[in-house]
Amino acid sequence: MKPQYDLVIRGGTVATAADLFACDIAIAGGKVVALGPDLPSGTEEINAAGLLVLPGGIDSHVHLDQYQGEGIVMADGFETGSRSAAAGGNTCIVPYALQRKGQSLREAVADYHAKADGNSLLDYGFHLIISDPTAAVLGQELPALIADGYTSVKIFMTYDDLVLKDREILEVLSIARQYGAMVMIHAEGYDQIKFLTDKLEQAGKTAPYYHAEARPQLVEREATHRAIAHAELVDVPVMIVHVSGKEAMEQIEWARARGIKVYAETCPQYLVLTADHLKGLNMDHSGAKYVCSPPPRDHASQEAIWRGIVNGTFQTFSSDHCPFRYEDAAGKSSPKGRTSFRWVPNGIPGVAARMPILFSEGVAKGRISLQRFVELTSTNHAKLFGMYPAKGTIAIGSDADITLWDPDKKVTMTQSLMHHGSDYTPYEGLEVTGWPVTTILRGEVIFDHGHPVMPKGFGRFISRGLAGAVAGAS
Repeated sequence: MKPQYDLVIRGGTVATAADLFACDIAIAGGKVVALGPDLPSGTEEINAAGLLVLPGGIDSHVHLDQYQGEGIVMADGFETGSRSAAAGGNTCIVPYALQRKGQSLREAVADYHAKADGNSLLDYGFHLIISDPTAAVLGQELPALIADGYTSVKIFMTYDDLVLKDREILEVLSIARQYGAMVMIHAEGYDQIKFLTDKLEQAGKTAPYYHAEARPQLVEREATHRAIAHAELVDVPVMIVHVSGKEAMEQIEWARARGIKVYAETCPQYLVLTADHLKGLNMDHSGAKYVCSPPPRDHASQEAIWRGIVNGTFQTFSSDHCPFRYEDAAGKSSPKGRTSFRWVPNGIPGVAARMPILFSEGVAKGRISLQRFVELTSTNHAKLFGMYPAKGTIAIGSDADITLWDPDKKVTMTQSLMHHGSDYTPYEGLEVTGWPVTTILRGEVIFDHGHPVMPKGFGRFISRGLAGAVAGAS
């Protein structure tokens, strides 16, 4: 008798954002088609006894093959970046299409499609980074791109080549409100950072550690408050990304108490790293490996972030994967970077480490439930960015994007496990409990027990729905 299904996953414990239950999962045509005990046979079968069966991870904050300025090269393109994501249990990523000054938004999107097409192992969408909000961009290109499925925008309140003035931010928010896009905001105060950086350099404080001194919590707090005020004025939801500590969190909580729709994201570096990691050995510049923005803070900030994860302040947990090589003149150890922290490429790799860190520190240590883990790493990403219920859950009719997870497997994180293009991991030596053993995209095993199975290019571009789904996220 011909098998009824393409694949059946048997004997596992299924977890979604809402439920935890034991059942078999039947897959046909890349979709989940049946859930229940003792399902008929499949052409292929996987024994998931002793494993958790979770929706594939969705990382909605990754930077791949992104222009960083002359003489700097990002360590991951779409091939290595998506492979690393699959190694970490992810089935979908949403990187950024960055508009450079003077470039049309349509041209930026076409450039990133050329980089991704035929290279990504995972399904992917694009957020739009707007650095030059001209009348043509706001009046023509952005509304048309939102209609085409690019339903989220990122704007920056810092960085020379990306910072928008307050009036420009308001104009972008106004278009987002009119057309239903989600706006993500990098909230750090540009002029405050420039002022502090100049003062530190004048005092001869140029080692990587002083990157953190130039970006204290107050510059994140001030910018977060200002971003919220802009959102309140325009009456549009926003997401504050990579929140690093208590002070920005308090602004978000204050806003929500006033009925303002503000969503928030945090990242693994704010759970397991501190500013002390940037000290390194200043003679060999190794603190540069940990330079990212906002910087990791202190143990009190880690505890604050945990409170926000537990109490619902944060809707998503993303990697902010922004990889560079260390031993590379175009990376963290560039000659220019060695002259001052100001010039060290800003970002760290982490797309493969994201889910294992949250599972180990959260679920395995009893801080959060398995359902909350699924919500933070998959379901809310899908809801907030217009992919639910095709992505982000295990349900009849959903894409068969599934991660098989060994909750008891103990792993020491090493560079070799990351499968990325960088030459280091900032989480080297971190011991975790729980590890993704098999990653399945649209019913096909793409990564299994530490090895890629499918070739690059298996991933598909996703045209996403409007951010009206924001109201459905917790």
